[in-house]
This record gives sequence, structure tokens and C-alpha cells, in this order.
Amino acid sequence: MLASAARMQPVLLIDVVGLTTRLLSDATPHLRSLAARAPMTTVLPAVTCSAQATMLTGLPPSGHGAVGNGWYARDSGEVALWRQSNALVSGAKLYELVKQRDPRARVAKLFWWWNLGAAVDLSITPRPFYPADGRKIPATYSWPACYGERLAAALGPFPFFDFWGPKSGLPSSRWIADATLWTLREERPALTLAYLPHLDYDFQRCGPDDARARRAVAEIDGVVGDLLRAAAATGTRVVVVSEYGIDAVERPVHVNRALRDAGLLVARPTPAGDVLDVFGSRAFALADHQVAHVYCRGAGALDAAREVLASLPGVERVLAGAELERAGLLHARSGDLVLVAERGAWFTYYYWSDPAGEPDFARTVDIHRKPGYDPCELFVDPRLALPALRVARRLVQKKLGFRYLMDVIPLDASLVRGSHGRLPDDPADGPVFLASEPFARCGGEPADGVVAMESVPERVLALMGLAR
Repeated sequence: MLASAARMQPVLLIDVVGLTTRLLSDATPHLRSLAARAPMTTVLPAVTCSAQATMLTGLPPSGHGAVGNGWYARDSGEVALWRQSNALVSGAKLYELVKQRDPRARVAKLFWWWNLGAAVDLSITPRPFYPADGRKIPATYSWPACYGERLAAALGPFPFFDFWGPKSGLPSSRWIADATLWTLREERPALTLAYLPHLDYDFQRCGPDDARARRAVAEIDGVVGDLLRAAAATGTRVVVVSEYGIDAVERPVHVNRALRDAGLLVARPTPAGDVLDVFGSRAFALADHQVAHVYCRGAGALDAAREVLASLPGVERVLAGAELERAGLLHARSGDLVLVAERGAWFTYYYWSDPAGEPDFARTVDIHRKPGYDPCELFVDPRLALPALRVARRLVQKKLGFRYLMDVIPLDASLVRGSHGRLPDDPADGPVFLASEPFARCGGEPADGVVAMESVPERVLALMGLAR
């Protein structure tokens, strides 16, 4: 049965990454002005791809299959992070439910993950081109193509290098917000999803207590303020969510080096440095912030890996079997073991110790070839005497058509001061749920004052007038 046009209320769903209730203060007047406010649970691992999939489907990672920002595909033998295909996530997504309940409803999805092939009317997401000569050309993918073209004509090109890498900062979130403003005004969707990553950057670089991180909170509040005003002008209700809070860290934990030292991980020497050999390794880890999936092969490998890792300083828990089921992580894509870091610790992907084995991608921004997440990509190597000159030289090589490495990323993991992935010790340090309408209009008061992340789809549908 279709909802009537009179009942349908447009909603803007904003993901302000890294926002917690503890960060709401006098410096965030726009966020604090929202009528409904509560901390929200998150999932393990508390990372972007897993949390967004849960907020879209209402399922835990064991149900939707996004067990992290990446995983090891056992059938193809590939480690891949930051996939974007919507089809990789099982379960009915929020925008699919909207269209089931009112096929006339139009949906726009701006920079939320799982974007490619999503059942939405308008979408845009980062998607570089990789020509045969080895270059990477910054670009976005949009559907339909004319949507991205119209945004670029109105706003200029998306500032790709402000979205990830050493230059990451406010301009990328500002552009996404401006694209959202344009979409609300020109397209009037029934549901609009917008992703604002700004807090991720300085929180990981400097830690959540640094003055730069506090300044970032005020900056993103100003961006949200612009969206709230536009929403009010178009009669659009607003929900603000986040995926996780970011902890202060000071201890990198080199899981793969420990496995290699124990003879469980094998790296193959190549002309481009040592490359992880997933076929020859008895155990290796896909490190993902404060969680790591450990994939084991062969008799006794799981027990051997558990023995090595359970005693590794910085590892709080080693989950397997029934423990994975209780954690909502028992899925074919999960590791045979899943590690959770101690508070203040995080996991690197590094699998080499000898500088002679350093792979060629290690000092570059390369989110697809590294077998794990690398927050050092947020920094320029402080040991470079003239980093701007190094960058300029590489850009000249690029323009002249030469092959080149933008090798400016440090390998000093101690530079990283913030991370996430483990469950918060206090709900105030986890994600947040805010809405422009009181809880009575968006699914009811949360039990014990904490919104379940799995309830987000139905709360948004209730706010739209599409609840059943």
C-alpha cells in the first residue's frame, strides 16, 4: 500500500563521522539544536563499511556480510579493502525499503559507502581512473552521469586530495555539503544521504583531545548548520548519525610481523619489494584500525596463530567460533580469528621488518594494494627535508607522462594519535543519534537512553511517515 503524498516527509540523513555525545558542547550549537539526542550503539568492528551497512540494513556484520572495511576473499585469494558495490551487502537497504513502501519516492546518496549499483535515483562517490600507464586520475562516479556533471558545473570538481591523504581536510566535507544543498534545492528527494568525513582526519592525526581536533568539531558544526537551514527551507526533516568515536592511541601493534617472525606468514620477494603471499602463508592478518581479521590455512595454523597473538602486547581479545557469533561477526568473510586491540592500541598492516623488503606502495597513498588500513597516509613523512619539492617533482613527472611514485608517506606508525574499531567503554564515547523531531516521531524513546544502531532504518522510515 502506498503512503500518501501528504504523509510522506522528506528526510536528510547525515553521517558525521566520529561524532559522539561527549563532543556536543557550546561549540556545536547547530547539532545541539536538534530535538532528539542520544548515544548510539555501534558494531564490531566499529569502522565505516561495517557501521554504514548496519545503519542501512538493520543487521549486524554476521547478517549483512560487511565484516570490516575489507576482507580476504578465500575463493579468489585476494585481499581487498574499500570495495563499493552495493551487491556485497546482504539484506534490504533503507533506500530499497523506501521504494518498496512508496515507489514514487526519489533517493539521493552522496558519498555514503556501498554506493555503486545502489537502488537510488541519484548517487555520487569517489572513483578514480587508473590508466594503463600506471597513473591515478582523481574522479567521481555518479549516477546518472549527468548528475555528477551538473554538480561539477555548479560547484567545481570534487577536491579529491582533500578527501584522503596528507591534504585531507574541510574542503571535501564542504563540497559534499554544498552538493547536498544543491540536491535538496534542485532535485527535492524524499530521502537524501550525505557523508561528512571531516572529523576523521585530525582526530587520527592528532588525537581527540588536541586543539586541532576540537577546532574540527566546530567547523563541522558550521557545515551542518548550513544543511539544517536548507532542510528547514525545503520542509525536510533531519537525522544525524555517526559510525564510531575515535580513541586516543599511542601504541601501534605489528600483528603481521609477529606472525612472520613465528614462521606463519610468508612474503614473496619481488622487484617491487616483499609482497604478502596469501597462498604460502599459514596465517596473516588484515589489519583494520583496532580490529584485525586473521586468516589461517592448514592443520594447526589457527592454534599456532592464537598462541602467538594472545600474548602479543596490545591485543585485548582473540575471538573465534562461538565468540565471533556472540560478537555478531560469524560470517564466511571473517577471519578464523578476530583480534581486538587494547584501549590506546591499534593494528598496523606492516609485514616486513627489513627495509630492503619494503614494498614500493608502502610510502604512497594506495588504499587498494595495502593488505590493511594505513592511517600514516594522513601524513607527509616528517623526515623529508623539502616535502613540497618532492611533491612538485613527482607532479612534473606525472605531467610529462613518466611513471612515478608519490613516495611521501611515512612508515613511523607512532605518528598516529587516534583510532577506532573496538567497542567504546562508555556510550558517550560511541556514535550518536540526533534528529530534528522528537523520538516520539522517529521510532520511540530508546531503551536505557541508547539508540540501537540496528534501529536506524526503521527510525528514518518512521520520520518519513513510511513506518509499518
